Amino acid sequence: MADCEGSREAVLEETNSSWSRRAVLARLAGMGLGGLAWGCGPLVSEASHRFGDRVASARRGPLRITATTGLVADLASRVAGPKVEVIRLMGSGVDPHLYKASIRDVARLNRADAIFYNGLHLEGKLGQALRALTGHKWVRAVTERLSSSQLLKLEGSAANDHMRYDPHVWFDPFAWAQGAFVVADTLSELDPNHAAEYRERARTTQAEFLDLESECRAILAAVPRNRRVLVTAHDAFGYFGRAFAFEVKAIQGMSTETEASIRQVNALVNFLVARRIPAVFIESTLANRNVVALVEGCRARGHRLAIGGELFSDAMGPDGTPEATYPGMMRANARTIAEALA
Repeated sequence: MADCEGSREAVLEETNSSWSRRAVLARLAGMGLGGLAWGCGPLVSEASHRFGDRVASARRGPLRITATTGLVADLASRVAGPKVEVIRLMGSGVDPHLYKASIRDVARLNRADAIFYNGLHLEGKLGQALRALTGHKWVRAVTERLSSSQLLKLEGSAANDHMRYDPHVWFDPFAWAQGAFVVADTLSELDPNHAAEYRERARTTQAEFLDLESECRAILAAVPRNRRVLVTAHDAFGYFGRAFAFEVKAIQGMSTETEASIRQVNALVNFLVARRIPAVFIESTLANRNVVALVEGCRARGHRLAIGGELFSDAMGPDGTPEATYPGMMRANARTIAEALA
């Protein structure tokens, strides 16, 4: 593993006037990092599948990276820079929980010099294709350096269950930034001549994501405390709730493979009526029938519940739009939530 570029002290030293040292300290303490070196936390069960321990030999042409989701591709591109080719498997509006690798995808994976994926079983049905490349390619989960104290444990999961963590880490910009150092370390070993550039871009990405967190927090400040309840189609916003102080409720579970029961819908209707929550939200990668059922159930109980808008959850927006980037997606979600709940 490459040396750690961003210790706790270094992160604070590099803060600029656009984001607060106090805010960073509070986030480090609140996530249980203590004296943990930034970017050097213990690996979770889905650690990297390295192609041996060798640095890649001299090569011709640009490095080729394949990323599973748009979010992972966005992160990898920020660190890799313009001279590295980054290809994503899943486009906008695609649900990664259900995605299956096509023949074209397998070819893209085979051609890649490095493969980056989210990990924590987000890409459940792609797991077989990724495992098949173990020992032959550099296959890295961008969440692999997050410690258990930084991850959200799934309710009811056993202590030794390897699927016990919420995979939707990107909704906490502070935690998602650690993936930049996973990308930088991998590319530095593949392309040591440009290692300093990759690591500098990782540090820049970290600073930008902390700026983004502050920006979203300012947008969401318009929502009063008694309305800071985020209700969505599936349970993807737990890290968002932790980062921005929202109570999070969902109709479906963590994976969209699960189906919501009538009992779950009725229980959520009771909650919405009792708390007088004004709006719920649909998601860009899911059908809205379950959310509509909530609206109708509340109407039958005399409570007017609105659909507050569409949130980007497991995928970013269409290519060519501001929401097709991670910062754009996060800003759009923050504005949609603030406008509906303020």
